[in-house]
Order: sequence, then structure tokens, then C-alpha cells
Amino acid sequence: MDFNIFEKSIAIEFNNKDLLRQAFIHRSYLNENKNTKLEHNERLEFLGDAVLELVITDYLYNKYPDKPEGDLTAYRSALVNSNTLATAAEKLGVNSFMMLSKGEAKDTGRARQFILANAFEAIIGAIYIDSGYDKARDFVASQLFDLTDDMIAERKFIDSKSFFQELAQEKTAITPSYKIIKEIGPDHNKVFTVGVYLKDDLVTTGEGKSKQEAEQDAAQKAIQLKGWEV
Repeated sequence: MDFNIFEKSIAIEFNNKDLLRQAFIHRSYLNENKNTKLEHNERLEFLGDAVLELVITDYLYNKYPDKPEGDLTAYRSALVNSNTLATAAEKLGVNSFMMLSKGEAKDTGRARQFILANAFEAIIGAIYIDSGYDKARDFVASQLFDLTDDMIAERKFIDSKSFFQELAQEKTAITPSYKIIKEIGPDHNKVFTVGVYLKDDLVTTGEGKSKQEAEQDAAQKAIQLKGWEV
């Protein structure tokens, strides 16, 4: 696999090529390729997640000096959630470089989105180790900063959970509740499936890399399912 193509696409040349390669190795790949000398990308993802949050937080803090903490938190959540990161990864062609098991390679649904989002964070971590914070910040800026204005204009930062609660109380006099249905993955890299209920009735489910993200996903789907969008 020619990772020089990817380096050219992001305009970053790695000093340590193995770091970039590692960013694309999914845990499942190692199960079928036990002689691989490199580790999977989860440690890089862990680091990249922290770098990403700092970069986005600093950017939003300076871009919107008059916005309160609550608004900035909502903006940040929208920019770093798995949907946004997976989309950014797809635009970069990350999918073509992923090293996956045969089973994972066949999955093109929600599970693949999480894999791509994780790989995007792993790439940030790899850039940070190889070239430092400034390079990692510039990479994040080139991929995500331009999304901010459209995100706010289209109100993609809206707290779906709060919105669904207001609508459910208004239309049914019921306060929604949420329950974890399933957790998969290691402790540091779980995927949560959460159900949203009106009384004992399951409305729908959502998935996310955190309980909060899964609840937001479930609430957004519930709004669409109920036809309550405005």
C-alpha cells in the first residue's frame, strides 16, 4: 500500500513512516496478520483525541469571544463527533488505506463510521508525535475549521436530547428516558448503543463513542421518526 499518496494528499511528509502506517491498522487486522510488527491504532487514537479537543477548543474560544461556555461546548461536540470525523476521513480517502480483517472490511455501515472516525484521530496522534503540535493543529484546521460556519448556520450543533425532551413533553406529556442496550469494545474505545423510551415504549436506538453521543444520536433519530423536525 503506497502511503506516499496519502502524505501528498495532506501535504505532510512523515519522518517515521511506521507511525503513519500504524494509524491505519485496526485491531481486527492483527487477528488475521499476527506477524505484523506494528501495533493497532488505538493508542494513537487516544492521543489524537486529546490533541483534537484542545485544537478545537482553542479555535472556538478565540473565534467566538462573546459566546458562553454552553454554546462553545455544543459547537465543539458537533465538530468532533464520530459523524463529522468519519465524513472528514472519507473525504481524505482514509477508507482506501485502512487495514482491517476480512469481516470488518465487508461492513460499510455505522461500524465503519466509527472505524474511520477513530482512524482520523489516530492520524492526528501520529502527526503530533512525528511533527509536533503545530503540524497537528494545521492538519485539524485544514479539515475541520471551515465546517464551523455552515454547522452553525444549519444549526447542526443543536442539543437533540434536550430538543426531543421538549417536544415529547409538549406532544405526549412524557419525559423520555434512555437505557444502555449494548457496549462493545475495550474500556478506552467503547461503542455504546442506547435506547430512547417514552414510558416503556422503545422509540429507537442510537450509537456513539460515548453514552452522551449515543443519546444524542438516538434523540435525533427519534425526532425524525416522529416527524417532529422543524
